[in-house]
Amino acid sequence: MAKKIKVTQIRSKIGARANQKACLSGLGLRKINSFSVLENTPAVRGMIRKVSHLVRIETAI
Repeated sequence: MAKKIKVTQIRSKIGARANQKACLSGLGLRKINSFSVLENTPAVRGMIRKVSHLVRIETAI
């Protein structure tokens, strides 16, 4: 597995549940098309799974 992953927000957090909004801010995402490069840890993967319909995941180089 890659050591770092790039997470990009592709949909708005308006209408999302409070815990999903908290996961987006925990991932460092604020608006649509903002991205964050994060370590590939189980905690980060769990947060991504919770908001998988709002984000796109890529491997970082």
